[in-house]
Amino acid sequence: MEESNPNQDPLAFNNRIDLKDLQNAVVEIKEQLGKIIIGQQEMIDLLIISILANGHSLIEGVPGVAKTVTAKLLAKTMNVDFSRIQFTPDLMPSDILGTSIFNVKTSDFEFKKGPVFSNIILIDEINRAPAKTQAALFEVMAERQITIDGIKNEMQRPFLVFATQNPIEQEGTYALPEAQLDRFLFKINVGYPSLEEEVSILEGHHERKDNAPTAHIKSVLSAAQIEEYQEIIRNILIENNLLKYIATIVDNTRNNGNLYLGASPRASIAIMNASKAYAAMNGRDFVTPDDIKKVTVPVLRHRVILTPEREMEGLTEEKIVLQILETIEIPR
Repeated sequence: MEESNPNQDPLAFNNRIDLKDLQNAVVEIKEQLGKIIIGQQEMIDLLIISILANGHSLIEGVPGVAKTVTAKLLAKTMNVDFSRIQFTPDLMPSDILGTSIFNVKTSDFEFKKGPVFSNIILIDEINRAPAKTQAALFEVMAERQITIDGIKNEMQRPFLVFATQNPIEQEGTYALPEAQLDRFLFKINVGYPSLEEEVSILEGHHERKDNAPTAHIKSVLSAAQIEEYQEIIRNILIENNLLKYIATIVDNTRNNGNLYLGASPRASIAIMNASKAYAAMNGRDFVTPDDIKKVTVPVLRHRVILTPEREMEGLTEEKIVLQILETIEIPR
């Protein structure tokens, strides 16, 4: 008869999926970012989740809170192609997607790829470009492909878009179409650092004495590893009662008197995929209700719209989503 180990945790469990390498990679990415980025742990966690769940992220915050630099450094931890696009009011779709150029030697048109043909795309101030340019991103963000002159161009995997926007300065900006917002897995709100974190930021800048933070970051993941971990995420277990829990949350947004627009089934899928990624990051091959609650607000805050009356009262989409989470019974 096998003797029980008195030191063994009675609540310990054995995963059916080996998550050790994935967890180690997440820890290493956080260590690399921690060399430069002080605080902002929620933003970093959500960006890593978006990579594992193969979803795009919209990062919103006032200037100077490390939105762009965090996305750049995160891309540096991955040994993949990186492209940065600065959105401006005069930016045209061809400036992003590419254009056909006539080749005199061959007497034929050749397609010259734009900066969107990369693995990690950082779009700075995405709300600066007009609707025509915004619409150019619809297909590539949803389907990872671009159709130009009737020819379908598949994007190289992984393909992820990180976009930033400033919520305060509205002059010269264009509100993102709802259809485009819905293509972002998360909307990540970035706040100011605490006093202690700001002191650490100053100390770090003083000690480094340089303006090239990317030089301190080394690559952790290859493109093949990212695809491998994304496949692992797809196989994380989620029970039927938790799927119903997700569906109930999203359905509540469609029947909520405080909301003019509720979330679509794409939101339900986003919550499921993101909660799987968060579970794996925490060493579990199954989803818990807490995993779902952790990702629901950043998944839904940009997919629902308040009624004008509630907006005038000073309520926010985030508060309404939190109220919904409080009213729905958690599965046991």
